Parts: sequence; C-alpha cells; structure tokens
Amino acid sequence: MTADVSYDPRSGATAASVVHTTPAEVEQLVARAAAAAALVGQASPATRRAWLAAGADALVDNREELARIADWETALGWTRLDGEVVRAANQMRFYADVAVEGTYLRAVIDPATATTPFLARTNVPLGPVAVFGASNFPFAFSVFGNDTASAIAAGCPVVIKAHPAHPLTSQRTFEIVHAAMQAAGAPDGIAALVFGYETGTALVQHPAITAVAFTGSQAGGLSLWKLANQREVVVPVYAEMGTVNPVVITPAAGHDITAIADGFVQSFTMGSGQFCTKPGLLLAPRGSGATAAIAAALDSLAPEPVMLTSGIAASVTRGVAELQSAGATIAAQTPPAPGGWSSPAVLLSAPVDLLQRESRLLEECFGPVGVVVEYDDLDEALEAVDRLQGALAASIMIGEDDPDAASVLSRVERKVGRVIVNGWPTGVAFTWAQVHGGPWPATSSPATTSVGAAALDRFVRPVAYQGLPDQLLPPPLRADNPWGVPRRVAGVLQPGAQP
Repeated sequence: MTADVSYDPRSGATAASVVHTTPAEVEQLVARAAAAAALVGQASPATRRAWLAAGADALVDNREELARIADWETALGWTRLDGEVVRAANQMRFYADVAVEGTYLRAVIDPATATTPFLARTNVPLGPVAVFGASNFPFAFSVFGNDTASAIAAGCPVVIKAHPAHPLTSQRTFEIVHAAMQAAGAPDGIAALVFGYETGTALVQHPAITAVAFTGSQAGGLSLWKLANQREVVVPVYAEMGTVNPVVITPAAGHDITAIADGFVQSFTMGSGQFCTKPGLLLAPRGSGATAAIAAALDSLAPEPVMLTSGIAASVTRGVAELQSAGATIAAQTPPAPGGWSSPAVLLSAPVDLLQRESRLLEECFGPVGVVVEYDDLDEALEAVDRLQGALAASIMIGEDDPDAASVLSRVERKVGRVIVNGWPTGVAFTWAQVHGGPWPATSSPATTSVGAAALDRFVRPVAYQGLPDQLLPPPLRADNPWGVPRRVAGVLQPGAQP
C-alpha cells in the first residue's frame, strides 16, 4: 500500500508516512459529505459561524504542537508557522462573519404587480466541495485554510486532499479542528481528509462533488480543470495557479533604486521564494543601476533558502538553466545551505528585446529566483507587460506626481488581479476588498478570488423562486427574514439585522 512520506527538508531524512486513502474509503467519505450537505446548507450562517469559531479556537489552543510538526516537515521556521496557525484561525472567523453579514446571498425580492409575478432570488450552496491543499502554506492555504473555511461558511461540506509535502501536519490539523467542530454541533460529514495522488483524481471525478478548489502549480491546476471538464456533469474548478508577477519601475521612480532593490530581494526570497505572489520579473529604466543595486542587495541579505520538497529544489535548478538558455545571465547568486533540499537564491538579467511571447523569460520559476530587465523606453516595458501571461499581482513603482503612473496602471491592471503601488505583492490580507486571483492562467476562473469576502461566491449559485408562498421560501427570502440578511425589496436595499 502506498503512502505520503514525510521528510525533513533540512536534511532530507524520512520523518514518517501516512497511508493513502483507499477507493472504498473515498466513497465512504464523499457519501458522508453528500449526506451532510442538506444539514450544512440549511444551517443558519450564525450556526456555521459557531462551528468555524470552535475550529479556530482549537487551532490556536494547539498552535505550539502544530507549528512544531509543520516545521519538521517544511523547514519554514517555528516563528512563521506559529503565526500562520493564528492566521488560519482568524481566516475561519473572518469567513464565518462574512456569511453572517449575508451580502454573499444576494437576496432580492420582487413583489407581484399587475403585470409581473412574485419573484425572489438568493444564492444557495453547491454541495460537497473538493479542496486541494497547498504545499507552501501548510495552514493558511491547506486543510482548514481559505478554500475550506470559505466553502463551509457558504454552506458546503468539504473533502480535503492533503498535500504530500506535509502529511503529518495535515492529519493532525484535521483531527484537531474536525473534533472541535463536531463538539460544537457540526455533522461528522462537514469535512473529511484524504491522501494520495490517485485519490485526488477520484475526488474530481466523483459525481457527488460539485466544485473543486485548488492552490498549486499550473500543471496541477490545469490537470484538475481538464478532469472536471471531462465529467458527464461538468463542475467548476477554482484553481489558483500563479504565474510570473511583474514589477514596473517608472523613469521617475528610478532615483530610489536602492530602496527598491532591497524590497525586491526581500520579496522574491521571502519564504525561500515559495509564495505564489512572489515578484519574478522586474522592469527598470536603463541608467538607474537596477541590476547592480539588486545584486548588491542579494549579496547583503545572503539568504540560505531551503525548499519544501526535493522536487521544488530540482525545479529551481532546472528553471535557472532554462532562463539562461532563453538568454538571461546570472547577475548574482548565493551559495546553497549545506545538506537537505537547499537552493541558491539567484538574480538574472536579460535584454528587453528577448521578452517575447512563448519565451521562458515570461514564465514563472517557483523559488528564490528573480529576473531584472532594463529598458530604454517605457513603451518597451509596457509592450513586454502586454506579452505576459495573466498574473495574480503586479507592483508599480512610481514617483511623486509621476506623469507615467496612469498609463502604466492602465496596462498592468489588464494582466493581474491585484495592483500594488510602491509596495510588494508578497502577503495577501484576508479582507472584504481583497482579490487573490487573476486572468487565465493565473487562475482558471478570473471572475473569482480565493482570498477575501468574495471567496464565498465560488461555492454558491443563484436560484429564483416564482409564485412561492412565504413558508416555502428559503430563510433569506421569507417575510420575517430569520437570518437577518440584507435584501433588495422592490428595488430598495434593506439592511440586515445580524444575529
């Protein structure tokens, strides 16, 4: 029987293993989720908030144990992981509060008139959702991370595919949170955890699964998207895959290159460069000294990246070689740490005329790798931006009263889901306005986000009810509005009265 093997990235030593879920077990767990779907979907948002709050409290109560296990499997450091446990708990509470606020339901009531019937519309939960945990965030984007928390908040039970990079962390996190949610009254089928590559395929193809949420590589996300589209009943795949996130420095901002260089190096090496929002391509005006300044900043910071898996470490080496074959040259690099799955941090430079469609220079190299390109004319840089794949985020470095700011913004915003001015994209706040998505192929569904209040929208669909008596309407549409959600009645927005 095969298993997900847990390794220590610092040494490469085997830590432990978790046996893959059998096909029979998958069937049982998905059936349990399907059986719980009606109960979870019909529970009030306030009830779901109580379940998620109990899980969040359990995460915080066990943060020391969870961070220790995760550090053993990921080498991301206890301090960061301890903070990430708290972040995951706060995400659960946030999405629960979004559900209680009720705007995501989009409740609308059109009373009957002499010429039109009574119509009412609200969003309803899809049903059981398959969530694929990420490798680089073992808590915030994994078992009970953004996707799982927002799906449950929206009223959907979840079957979670654990990432093989941290099976022990996934297993223990699930045990702690699931038990706490059950103790708070949630049904057993509100969440399940499975292991194994073939298990993931079976989940996507299972007829009871109504949607798929994924955070990871482009190859992995597209594979799941194709599987879902081959089903007899096609279901949506919300894959956050990421691509190269650009940075554009205008001529007016070039005078502050030392500060920009320091920020770029810190951002593209943060977490060993294993952030989906890592800036990968920096476009700077020639004569600003950008390449030399960034190389100096990298030498000064001297990071010693340790990668999550041996596969990621190998892909960094392969990616740097491919970038060189595409015409880039190494401007600076740090020596890898001894032992384990270490990697150098690498800065490359390339001529602007090589930034052509299909060039490897316009593709992501996941890891502590950045490419700097110096342009002679801003239009050259913007034409290169036009040729980029869709990305999650972009940074624009502008000067005070910069005459180029508006034109750069108008070109960059076509390519990304989030634009940052005079700042860096690493780090994604879970807030009401947040968008963590982007045009294809950064995500498979550009109209959605995997972080922020709108994350719930992925797991509901609108249903209109015509001529129904009040007692048959869903709670958000009944006259007494028992969930206290905001509604638009006869075109007039009525605020909710949250419980």
